[in-house]
Amino acid sequence: MDILNKNSTVSEFILLGLSSSQEIQIIFFGIFFLVYAAIVVGNLLIVISVLVDNHLHSPMYFLLANLSFFDLCLSSVATPKVIADFLRKQKSISFWGCMAQMFFMHFFGGGEMSLLIAMGIDRYVAICKPLHYKIIMNHRMLILFLLLSWTTGFVHTTSQMVFTVGLPFCGPNVVDSIFCDLPLVIKLACTETYILELLVIADSGLLSLICFVLLLMSYIIMLVTIWHHSSSASSKAVSTLSAHITVVTLFFGPAIFIYAFPFNSYSVDKFLSVFYSIITPLLNPIIYTLRNQEMKAMHLLCTLLY
Repeated sequence: MDILNKNSTVSEFILLGLSSSQEIQIIFFGIFFLVYAAIVVGNLLIVISVLVDNHLHSPMYFLLANLSFFDLCLSSVATPKVIADFLRKQKSISFWGCMAQMFFMHFFGGGEMSLLIAMGIDRYVAICKPLHYKIIMNHRMLILFLLLSWTTGFVHTTSQMVFTVGLPFCGPNVVDSIFCDLPLVIKLACTETYILELLVIADSGLLSLICFVLLLMSYIIMLVTIWHHSSSASSKAVSTLSAHITVVTLFFGPAIFIYAFPFNSYSVDKFLSVFYSIITPLLNPIIYTLRNQEMKAMHLLCTLLY
């Protein structure tokens, strides 16, 4: 791997963080620590609940448990270091540490994007083709969805990182964020990166936008289908579907803004990165558990037991 970067002189990158004030950073330390603890507890609780409760052994909860696992992994890529950096004056990360952050951020991000599409398909089949639901959403199909999610995440990140690791970095080495991300790091390369910038826009921004639009269209079709039925089951379907729409919007919204126009400088980008990588993994379990009575009951039981 060293051969790829024989022209690089940068051995580490300096992260500017969210603030230069030590007092504010202490406040951020407390907030981020509590948020990350909630992410770990909330998402692990969903995974454990789905595993131990036979009532939750359905395609929807299988996909939800895997979404929680992706959320946990996504937030764990950079958040522990971000929390530790709030207590440091000099926030730095090694060259390969930076590359690893970007690789796994896009690995789990791409996987979660595919999983959200799978969850949209699951709800579409359940609402628009209920009589064929068990036949279509069988065990083999669920495993296929899961394998596609991991494969998509790997292809998504590898297609970008294979070119990024070979870029020459000879200075500057300052990243205006709390962790490394492709658009910010690519701009620091000492060479022309126009083709790679287009690749990032297409692979991350355009792909996110297309998936988001397709998901919204499918949700509109589902809502129209539900609108023609007036029953308690339809009301429950709307509640579940609204949770899906909220999660999809929270996930794709910041990602589209960051990666569809990644090489224009916006001061809000670092805060969107925080939202995308930390706040969304926190909100996902909250949104799903508050919307679902079965999951709420299981969470209460787990709380009493532990």
